[in-house]
Amino acid sequence: MDAPVSPSSQSWSPPPDASDTVRSIHAMLHPLNIVLVGATDKPGNYAERIWNNLVKYGYEGRLFPVNSKRETIWGVPCYKDFASLPEPPDHVLVLVPARFAVQVIRDAAAAGARSATIVTSGFSELQDENSQRLAAELQQAVRETGLAVTGPNCLGNLSAGEKLFTNIDDRIVTMLQGPVAIAGQSGAIVMAIRQTLEDRGVGVGYMVTTGNEAGLETPDFMSYFAADPSIRVIVVYLEGVRNTKAFRDACKAARAAGKPVIALKLGASEGGRAAAMAHTGALAGSIETFDAIATREGVIRVQGLDQLIETTECFVHAASPAGNRLAAVTLSGGKRGLLIDAFYAAGLNFAPPSPAASTELGAMLGPGSIVGNPLDAGFAAVVDPTVYMRAIEIMIDDPDTDIVIIDAEMPKTAHELRERNLRRVNDMAGEASKPVIYVSAMSIGFTDYTKDLRQQLPHITVLQGLDRAVNAIKSLIDYASLPKQLPDVVSTSKSSARTTLDKILKQADGAALDEVASKKLLKAYGIPTSKEAVARSAIEAVKIAKSIGFPVVAKVVSPDILHKSDIGGVVLDLKTPAEVGRAFTDIAARVKKLRGKPRLEGILIAQQVKADLELVVGASLDAEMGPVVLFGSGGVDIELMKDVALAGAPLDETEARALIARTKAGVKIKGYRGKPALHEASVVKALVGLSNLMADAGDRIASVDINPFLINPKKGIAVDALIVLNNEAARQGAKESAGH
Repeated sequence: MDAPVSPSSQSWSPPPDASDTVRSIHAMLHPLNIVLVGATDKPGNYAERIWNNLVKYGYEGRLFPVNSKRETIWGVPCYKDFASLPEPPDHVLVLVPARFAVQVIRDAAAAGARSATIVTSGFSELQDENSQRLAAELQQAVRETGLAVTGPNCLGNLSAGEKLFTNIDDRIVTMLQGPVAIAGQSGAIVMAIRQTLEDRGVGVGYMVTTGNEAGLETPDFMSYFAADPSIRVIVVYLEGVRNTKAFRDACKAARAAGKPVIALKLGASEGGRAAAMAHTGALAGSIETFDAIATREGVIRVQGLDQLIETTECFVHAASPAGNRLAAVTLSGGKRGLLIDAFYAAGLNFAPPSPAASTELGAMLGPGSIVGNPLDAGFAAVVDPTVYMRAIEIMIDDPDTDIVIIDAEMPKTAHELRERNLRRVNDMAGEASKPVIYVSAMSIGFTDYTKDLRQQLPHITVLQGLDRAVNAIKSLIDYASLPKQLPDVVSTSKSSARTTLDKILKQADGAALDEVASKKLLKAYGIPTSKEAVARSAIEAVKIAKSIGFPVVAKVVSPDILHKSDIGGVVLDLKTPAEVGRAFTDIAARVKKLRGKPRLEGILIAQQVKADLELVVGASLDAEMGPVVLFGSGGVDIELMKDVALAGAPLDETEARALIARTKAGVKIKGYRGKPALHEASVVKALVGLSNLMADAGDRIASVDINPFLINPKKGIAVDALIVLNNEAARQGAKESAGH
C-alpha cells in the first residue's frame, strides 16, 4: 500500500525552531538565484554542462555566469565579479581552480550569498602538502563566513521541486519530486543511484553530492531530509563519518520521523578504507564498529548497489508490516522450494494459512496444487486466470498473514491479461493493510513499456532478484519492529571512578598501562578483578601467595611488555611456596635478557580462578565511530572462534544483556546441555563499567583488552587486562610494529 502523497517541499519551509543547519540547507536547495563562477565555453567543461542542465530543466530562478575576461557567454551577459551582478548572489557554483576557490568563498559570503557548491577538486583528496594546506584554508573560510557549502571535489545537486540540477550528468532526469532523497560523498555513485531508481519508477526529490565535506557533511543532509515532509526514504553513500554525534543525531531524527536510512558504507576491507582516504580524504573505521553503532540507531546497511535499489524500492512502496508472518503465491513447485530456502536462510518463515483460507483454497484448486504457504496454485490457476486471482485475494485477505509475496515478473511488452491482473492486484493492495510484493527470482530489467506500467501501479512493490528481495523484506520487517525513539545512554560512573581515571592517565608515560594500573582502573569502574599483589622479591612473592591461597599465577609487570605470554612472563598453577619462588626468579631472568631493556616493576602474584568459561571483554576507540565495547568467547582460541559482538559505548544493563545474547558464549552462560547457568550479572557489570570507562576517557584510551574474563556459576573475574593509551608513544609503537 503506497503512503499518502506528501506536500511539496516548495510549500514547506523549516519552522522557527529548526537548526541553523536545516535552514541553511533549505536555502541551498531552494535558492533565489544561481551564480556560476568560472564560466567558460571550452568544449566539454563542467561549467557549460551544468549551465545547460539548469536551462534544459527549466530552473525558475535567475542564472548569472561570472568570468572576469568575458562580456558574454552562452548567449547571455557574463559578469566580471559579484559586485557587477544585478542582484546579490544566493547560491554560488565554484568552478575555478583550487588555488582561487578559497577567495571566491570569502567574496561570495561578503556579497550576500547564503550557500555554495565547490565542484573544483585538488584539496584533501590529494596527499601533497600544498593540497592539504588549501583544504585547511578552505575549511577555515567556511567556518569564518558561515556559508553553507558542499564539496569541494563534488558533482553538484538535484532539487526536483525547484527544477534545479547543478550536475554534469547528461542522462535524462525526470524532475519528478519523489519521496527519496540521496546524499553521499561520491558523485558518480550518487548519480548512478538516482538514475537506477528513476529507471525503476521511483522519483528522487533531492540528490546531493558532498565530496570532501569541507563544510556540510552527509549527516547534515540526513537531518534536513528527516525534517522535509516530502521525503519518506533517505539513502546515503558513506566513505567516512567525521562527526559521530551528528550522524547519530541525524539517524535519531530520521527514526523519530519514521523515515528509514538506507546506507551503503565503504570500508568493509582494508583496501576499501584506503580507497575512501584516497578518494575524499575520509578516514574510515571498521565496518563492524559502524554496524554496532548505526544498527542501534535504525540504519539499514546494504551490501551493494543492487541491494540498495531493491531495499529503497521496498520502503517506498510497501506499507509498514504488522508482523513477520509471510505468505507467498507461486505457480511452480521449484520456485516454492526456492522461496522457502531463501527466507529460511534469513531467519524468516512462512506462516500456516488460516483454517478458513486453507479450506477455500483446497476446494478451489484441487489436485496438482500444494495448498500451504507458500501456495503453489498449480495447474488450476494456470488454466483459469480467475482462479489465480482468487488465490492471491485469499492470501491477501487472510488475517494470519502480514506480508504477501507474489512470484511473478513484470511484463516487458504489452500483454492484456497480465496487465489486467496486475491492475487488479494493485487495487487489492490499495485496500489492504499489508505490503503486497511482486518478486522475480532473477533480475530481468525494465523496458520502456515496463517502466510506464510500473508507474501506474503505486500500491504494489516490485523487487528483482530473490536474494536481494529477501534482504529488502527482512529490512522492512526489522525496521517496523523498532521503537521510534531510543533513550540516550550516558555514563553512570561514580565521581571517584572518574577521579581515578584522570589520575592514572596523567601519571602514565608509556604506550600502555601495566597490568596493575589497568586493573586498578577497572576496579574503580566496578569490574571485578582477582585477588593479587605485586612482589619485588622471591620472598615477598611467597608471602603474598600464602595470604591469597594456592594455587596462584605469577605474571611480569612492565609497561613496556604488552604481551606477557610471548616472552614467558606468565607461569600458571603454582601450588607450593617453592614453585612461586622459582617462578619469580625465572621470569625476572627472562626479562633481563630481552632487547630494549624493558622496565621490570615487579611480579604480580594473583589468585588462580577456577572457571567454567573463558570470555573476552574489551573496548576500542574506532577511528570513525568512536568508543565501542566487545564481548565474546575468549582465551587462546579467540581468533579461531570469532564469536564476538560489538556495541557502542556507553551501555546500560539492558543493552549489555542484549550484547551477550548475540553470541554463542551468551548461550553457554544461560546454561547449555544441562550445565548450570553461569554468573551473567558479573559480565553485565563488567560491560557497563567498561563502557562507562571508555565514554569518560574520551579519546585518551585506544583499547582495553580483558582476556580472559573468567566466569563460573558464582562469580566472574577479570584475570588479565591491558589498557593501550591513545598517545604519541602508542602511535609510534604501532608504526614500528607495522614496519617489522
